Amino acid sequence: MTTQTEPTQREPAQVDTMVLWRGMVAATGPADRAAAEGGVRLAYRLAGLPEPERIVWAGSPREGAALAVRLTAEGTAGRSARDAVRTRPWAAARERVLDRLGPIGWAERWALTGAQLWDTTVMLTERIRSGVVEALADVPGDEQAVRLVLLDAVLGQHDAAWLAAFDGQDGGEELDGIATVARAAGWWWPYEKTAVVCERPVELHRDEAGRLDRGDGPALAFPDGFALHAWRGMPVPADFLGQLGGLTPRRIREEENAELRRVMLEHYGYDRYLEESGAEPVQRDEAGVLWRIELEGDEPLLMVEVVNSTPEPDGTHRTYWLRVPPRTRTARQGVAWTFGLEEADYVPEKET
Repeated sequence: MTTQTEPTQREPAQVDTMVLWRGMVAATGPADRAAAEGGVRLAYRLAGLPEPERIVWAGSPREGAALAVRLTAEGTAGRSARDAVRTRPWAAARERVLDRLGPIGWAERWALTGAQLWDTTVMLTERIRSGVVEALADVPGDEQAVRLVLLDAVLGQHDAAWLAAFDGQDGGEELDGIATVARAAGWWWPYEKTAVVCERPVELHRDEAGRLDRGDGPALAFPDGFALHAWRGMPVPADFLGQLGGLTPRRIREEENAELRRVMLEHYGYDRYLEESGAEPVQRDEAGVLWRIELEGDEPLLMVEVVNSTPEPDGTHRTYWLRVPPRTRTARQGVAWTFGLEEADYVPEKET
């Protein structure tokens, strides 16, 4: 019978593990090729497979996927070894740790390790996958081939979330090869005869929420030129960012893509846009002033203008602009929504 323990604070070893793997997710710069190749061979041996006949390097997941498509089409790579190298060892390690810790203990372990990195790695991997598909799907039929080989990929440093949960655990030795590659390189493709291993990014820029974000260049870039551009997590074309410095209200209104228009608005400033667009206030009360402006092909833009009742050191009162849902009918309702309240429940003791 498994003995359940009371929840405990994170142990120092777990803190060290999380620091390590959080660093692996964000690691940039040249891969340690010798260590990565040693990890690949170890992963094959631990899976009971012969070592690959050759290890081929790629400059990015884009090039890696392209190589995988070509090699599998030629039949020179052999069948995918991902199930033996990654899926089955992971399942076996998880089962042993679960048996030892019990459901509650495993849940606590995951919450203190892998869960801390999960959202970040999922955002990165999904964005890379979509970028690879977009970059390689040039002719009919290519997209399906690319999507299929992406299923064969082991994610290297972006497998950090679940590898962190097993790091230092008894019975997780079969993951040593995969973990070694993750510490040294990026994505990789294990096939019977050939392994394709990718370099890590040379640049990674994220906002405080962990989303890809950069206003003056690629948010994620690899040494072979494969790059992804994003503004606060929103994918944007490479040439789009160069336009942001010369935005005008008219240019924003004329943008047909609603998502790109929202990026423009965030960069330009909602308050500035309202002021320069000649927007009219639609309602005012003790909470502030509600502004509304129609956007073609998109939901209307509603903002509440709020004046801070606490003066600044120079005696002035700062004005804030809060974007609120299109259904908002009063400034008070909008301010209440920012606190997660209904209008009737919003009764501030003191405005700040």
